[in-house]
Order: sequence, then structure tokens, then C-alpha cells
Amino acid sequence: MDGSTAGLVLLFVVSLVPLLPTEVTLLGMGIAAAQGGTSLALVIAVASAGCLASDQALYALGRFGGRAALDRLSRRKKFADGLGWLDGRLQRHPRPVLVVARWLPSGGTIGALLAGSLRWPMAEFFPASAVGVTLWTSYVAFLGYAGGRMVTEPGISLLLSLGVALILGSVITYGMRRSVRAT
Repeated sequence: MDGSTAGLVLLFVVSLVPLLPTEVTLLGMGIAAAQGGTSLALVIAVASAGCLASDQALYALGRFGGRAALDRLSRRKKFADGLGWLDGRLQRHPRPVLVVARWLPSGGTIGALLAGSLRWPMAEFFPASAVGVTLWTSYVAFLGYAGGRMVTEPGISLLLSLGVALILGSVITYGMRRSVRAT
């Protein structure tokens, strides 16, 4: 197994397991794609497949585990913040909110669990999950790719891409927290 295949397998496993550092791994694989290690489209497809499978498992957990799973997770501040933002909005605008939830800290995990616990029909959840996962993995992979094209040193391009992702994530989180406080 060559390095790019091993990287793609690692990316799939990391994106499949909730709470593992998918963003960092995806950024790194985007950088590898920029430097000729693998195809960017393949990186996006592998990460999307892992995240989509994870969403379906979390949806099932939420559906059959009910709110108990969410209650346990909401003891952690970042989950509680995400849940507060998602809970009210998910009732009013379910599909767009699930897509946007991907950009919140742990938003994909919380959104899938919440949709399952609210007993959303799978016919509504799956397409929203697929769109959100594909847009988010594309965004993160392109961010890594851009960093890898701008700077050829992999370590520096990873730091650059992580820095941009951290800034963008902080802005989104700040906006979400302001929105939660305003409601």
C-alpha cells in the first residue's frame, strides 16, 4: 500500500468516527493533493463517504436512543452551544440548517443526532446530510489544497491552512453564539 492509499484509508476512518480530527486530516490530504500525492476529487469523495456514513449511524442512534444521547453530550459546553443553536432552527428550516450545521463545532454530530431524535423522515435527512457533507468536505479539502499550492513545504502549508480554518471557524462560532444569546 503506497502513502496516498494509506492516507485515503486513514481519512475514511477518521471521517467515519465522530469526534476524531476530520478537519485536520482532510486539510492534510488537500495539501497532499496539491503537491501531486493524490486526486483532490478522490480526497473529497472519500471524506464525504465517511462523513455521510457517520451521519447515518448518528441519525439511527438519535432515532433509537432518543434525547438521552443528546443529553449526555450536552454536558460539554461546545455541544450545548451547538445544540442550543440547532434545536430551535431545525424545527423551522430543517434542510438548510442541517447543511449549515456542518460548519459549527461538532455541528454535524449534533445535527444528525437531533434529526434522529426528532424522528425526521430519512427521505428528508439523507439529502440534507449529503449536501452538507459534500459542501463541507469540499471546503476543507480546497482550503488544504490552496495552502498546498501557495506554500510547497507541507508543514508550513498545513499550518497556514489550519490558521485560516481556525479563523473562519471562530467567526462562525462567534456568530452562532451571538445568535443563541439574541434568541
